[in-house]
Amino acid sequence: MCGIAGWVSFHQDVRRSAPVIEAMTATMALRGPDAGGVWLGRNAALGHRRLAVIDIDGGTQPMADRPDRPQVVLTYSGEVYNHHELRDRLRSRGHHFETRSDTEVVLRAYLEWGDSVADHLEGMYAFGIWDEREQRLLLVRDRLGVKPLFWAAVDGGLVFGSEPKALFAHPEITPTVDADGLREAYSLLFNTGPTVWAGVHEVHPGGLLVLDRDGIRERRYWELTARPHTDRLEATQDRVAELVGRAARSQLEADVPLCSLLSGGLDSTVVTALVADELRRTQGPGAKLRSYAVDYSDQAEQFTGDVLRTGHDTPFATEAGAFIGTEHSTVVLDPRTLLDMENRRAVVVSRDSPIGVGDMDTSLYLLFGEIRRHSTVALSGEAADEVFGGYPWFHNPGALAAQTFPWLLVTGDDAAMPLAPDLAAHLRIREFRDDTYRSSLAAVPHLDDESPTEHRQREMQHLSLTRWLRQLLHRKDRLSMAQGLEVRVPYCDHRLVEYAFNAPWAMKNHDGREKSLLRDTGSGIAPDSVLWRPKNHYPATHHADYNTGLQQLAREALDAPHVRDIADEAVIKATLDTPADQLQWGHRLRLERVVDLALWLDHHRPALAL
Repeated sequence: MCGIAGWVSFHQDVRRSAPVIEAMTATMALRGPDAGGVWLGRNAALGHRRLAVIDIDGGTQPMADRPDRPQVVLTYSGEVYNHHELRDRLRSRGHHFETRSDTEVVLRAYLEWGDSVADHLEGMYAFGIWDEREQRLLLVRDRLGVKPLFWAAVDGGLVFGSEPKALFAHPEITPTVDADGLREAYSLLFNTGPTVWAGVHEVHPGGLLVLDRDGIRERRYWELTARPHTDRLEATQDRVAELVGRAARSQLEADVPLCSLLSGGLDSTVVTALVADELRRTQGPGAKLRSYAVDYSDQAEQFTGDVLRTGHDTPFATEAGAFIGTEHSTVVLDPRTLLDMENRRAVVVSRDSPIGVGDMDTSLYLLFGEIRRHSTVALSGEAADEVFGGYPWFHNPGALAAQTFPWLLVTGDDAAMPLAPDLAAHLRIREFRDDTYRSSLAAVPHLDDESPTEHRQREMQHLSLTRWLRQLLHRKDRLSMAQGLEVRVPYCDHRLVEYAFNAPWAMKNHDGREKSLLRDTGSGIAPDSVLWRPKNHYPATHHADYNTGLQQLAREALDAPHVRDIADEAVIKATLDTPADQLQWGHRLRLERVVDLALWLDHHRPALAL
């Protein structure tokens, strides 16, 4: 995993401005702590920061097709899991390789297939290719959007990077936030394309962008489609098990220590079990996979259920680790460390956004930091709920009947940061949500003969995969890469996603529970207690001292510059007056977002064009 940056201008010789691409690349140092480099051509400059995972000595970037007078240059982030297969195919077509890296496979795949290179790749990736022959830039992002890729127009071209902060290092890009950006952020709809930053865009998941002297063009090379499902239940169970197993095993390759995130839930336990079994098969019966869970020092005594959590994770994670045979560790955090402003600032800086989930972001950041002391790569169970129908909104009649994005129903407006009345009137977020919801449903593919139940469940799954999942992937990428840790997500394998998306809903909950097909895959390789455990979200602390400390941070945040221009002071103060031991999770998240807003404004000092 790495950080990339680039600048193309047809109006100037960018070689005369080498410090610009060097500064852009330097902002990605946390994503790539092992090495860095830049390449300069007349109209294009590419930068790269490397987290070395495969072919430590041979994967240096930016990578050119030849040492002298290169014709094609690549800056690439991610992992292509089928690079061995592609290498063999390319060799059979006359290509020669100098390294073992998947980077070189992507480069030579472009030389062979041009823009169709993305059709041949399996994995998570974001990359830019400058073609000197055609004076042309190609940007490509993986199908599910696991790896981020941002861009903005500049004089005569564009700049791009793994994170917006890379763009802000270019002298033509000023961090600016307008009403459209705040509407995107605080509507919680997770659109892809526009961002909170004026003029800064995302390359769409499954999308590519071309820049040449004729301008900028974008298109999708992949998106979800509706197809008839002809397999019976038993064949579907077998196919899902095959796809999940193949995805997990294919993501094991690394020349650095690898581990698994094991929460004690179904999703992570199945991945951990499959990966541990593959390690024993390939490395011998004594091979042990490291696995990690997170907990808080107060959790065993003070855990109380809420709208997202029904039980304490640690006993289940410990049991799963023992059942599977991993070298399991629980990272126990003192809830008070989540109030440390340096930790919180690091999280907000990594996100380049005021929108997060407070203590859950900070604890995940600290967990990743602890894991990075021992491992460079971790496998995660992210996306299983979206792929297999795990969230409550797939099963709650009220959520299914509601004509809005289902995650907005989980905590209502309690968790949303209330906006200053004049700003709220200007943004008209409710209307924006309604309009976006209608257009989102119009984009869902359907079959002509779908039943009403199947029609609605396909809508819910499409919304979950194309919106809700995007922000979870952003969160995991930003917080892991801020610690120099690569996190892989087997459930984002596009073949698995395509197959599960078209499996009938009756199969997805054939046992009367959520994620039936994944439970079938886990049968025999995960303990029964985990297989039948209700859905539980990422843990949050319940320590009273945390609530008290958070209220104090929020009071201070209200006095920070421009916070009251955005946040509703009266509503926030009413929440501050609530006794700390009576703060509900949604109200607490409201305070978390005020604190994050103040940190975000202080770090980026954006121009506010409201």
